[in-house]
Amino acid sequence: MAFLAQLWMPIVVSAVLVFVVAAITHMLIPARQTEWGHLAREGALQEALRGAKPGLYGFPMPADPGQRGKPSALQRWAEGPSGWLALVHPGPINMGRNLALSLLMNLFVSMMAAYIAAHALGVAPHYRAVFRIVGSIGFLAYAVGPIYEAIWFWKPVRSLAYTAVDALLYGLVMGGTFGWLWPR
Repeated sequence: MAFLAQLWMPIVVSAVLVFVVAAITHMLIPARQTEWGHLAREGALQEALRGAKPGLYGFPMPADPGQRGKPSALQRWAEGPSGWLALVHPGPINMGRNLALSLLMNLFVSMMAAYIAAHALGVAPHYRAVFRIVGSIGFLAYAVGPIYEAIWFWKPVRSLAYTAVDALLYGLVMGGTFGWLWPR
């Protein structure tokens, strides 16, 4: 835990800067505003889902997992529509909660990057070494999870590309911040 005492400043500053960059890319870049589509007959869909508990759902999805590979279930998937659905609690989005959790996640990623870099780089590393290691860790931390979403849950390639660019920016910000504030 000695790394926390030495690297608390780059951990906090990089987490806040990634938070700011994320806000900029998600609010000010017009392409991100069209990432989520609109369904026709949205009202009917809401009515059909009313009463369903928040959670993850697949459709069509037999209640018995043993039936999922049966020809009748596979036929329903083939006929479509089929997909994955995440339902949230009714009511407005709690932006304060989501922003706070995002910042906490950024702090966790920066803390883990600091832990790895402190052990990998030793005493008084050069700026470029810190930038390279922490930037790579940051990119991986923010990019890998969404790739699995694309593989398993059909996240569109366009959305994945936006996420990859975001992850690259976050990694660059982290690497630059740690390189700048690393104790010498």
